[in-house]
Amino acid sequence: MSTALVLFRRDLRLTDHPALVAACSEYERVLPVYVHAPQEEAPWSPGAASRWWLHHSLSALQQQLAAQGGELHVARGDSLTILRALIRASGADAVYWNRRYEPAAIARDTALKGALHADGVAVHSQPGNLWCEPWQLATSAGQPYRVFTPYWRKLRATLRPETPLPKARARTWLRLPASLALDALQLRPLVPWDAGFAQTWQPGEAGAEELLEIFADDALHHYSGSRNLPARHGTSRLSPHLHFGEITPRQIHHALEACASRQEARERPDLETYLRELGWREFAHHLLYHFPGTPEANFNPRFDGFRWADDHPSAIERWQQGRTGIPLVDAGMRELWHTGWMHNRVRMITASFFTKNLRQHWRHGARWFWDTLVDADLANNTLGWQWVAGCGADAAPYFRVFNPYSQAAKFDPDARYLKRWLPELSTLPPKLLHEPWRDPRALAACGYPAPMVDLAATREAALDVWRELPAR
Repeated sequence: MSTALVLFRRDLRLTDHPALVAACSEYERVLPVYVHAPQEEAPWSPGAASRWWLHHSLSALQQQLAAQGGELHVARGDSLTILRALIRASGADAVYWNRRYEPAAIARDTALKGALHADGVAVHSQPGNLWCEPWQLATSAGQPYRVFTPYWRKLRATLRPETPLPKARARTWLRLPASLALDALQLRPLVPWDAGFAQTWQPGEAGAEELLEIFADDALHHYSGSRNLPARHGTSRLSPHLHFGEITPRQIHHALEACASRQEARERPDLETYLRELGWREFAHHLLYHFPGTPEANFNPRFDGFRWADDHPSAIERWQQGRTGIPLVDAGMRELWHTGWMHNRVRMITASFFTKNLRQHWRHGARWFWDTLVDADLANNTLGWQWVAGCGADAAPYFRVFNPYSQAAKFDPDARYLKRWLPELSTLPPKLLHEPWRDPRALAACGYPAPMVDLAATREAALDVWRELPAR
């Protein structure tokens, strides 16, 4: 009987899975495989929060396969060594996978493909996690895009709400002995700090489909106005599901277009605004593919001479712990620690405070987000931090420094978000919640720290350093 292996990576689903569908249609037996090889993704191996999600997502995939009589074969070690062993044990003559786009993954997959071809094994890589492959769009001069708006204009013109591929079913699911138990991968934290994760998320394909349905029925209809309000569930919250490939942009687009088509014109949901946000994810992968050094290096070399402040471990620690004395910053950092996620507007505000008011290097912040976000995506994380720091592609001007006080007053006017994550402030009068330092006695009584820096003074100091940079 003809046999193929399907290698699962960031595509932990059965629906709209091009590699799996192709293998199931062309081969009589299919062996689903997951190889845990974090060392092959260095220096950006998955962080602690991502590993928690990965454990539960793999568990959900195992249950889906078991319902069809299959099994996810789990192994740990060198990918090539393990695949060769599985090919010998199963008699497979082909390996399928959906592509990854991070620099280390591209290098690994290129080496795998070359070695397996030399062994006489066919390798089929499929596009499975983006609307558009990162190399497919270029400017009129044939160059990569560096600015989002023209990139999105070109991408949007090509998008159609394509029907997703159906859930894959093999004629025969192959099982092999010696599959590891998930616990053997030691993905969950040894010190319990993830209780809030389980209260917040349902990793896996079913969890992604449920969130999409909720979003389509409710938040999408007022997305443009609500997406900036951190106290509301005004966003899709699909980012971790997208990161782990439990759902695809094609599935989301198709479902939301179907929802929109059922509405009256005056009730049509804010679809275009949301699709544009997904477009930023595509743009991030476009940039990472063409500029693979940017997770460590400034996209704009002008900032190579920027005078960052000396590393300040105690200041960084206060920021990480949500003890800066700046309420909106602290609320965001505590939300991150408790849930593994942070509202996008608050991400920008906390990153602005870190890179401009504290003047700490954006790489330190990016690393903390990488370790604590369940949706830690190298492309998005790099784009976001460099954008806020002013040194990235299509970046916010450096002189745009978010003021956490005015941002809280505008986007959390009744302080619901602050009260949730800063319960020690919840007894203060409403007028003090955004700026509790205005009443030192009340501040001391509730145990909340005074601001660690003066926002106005540190803003001006950062701008003075920026003005030292040579002209473009």
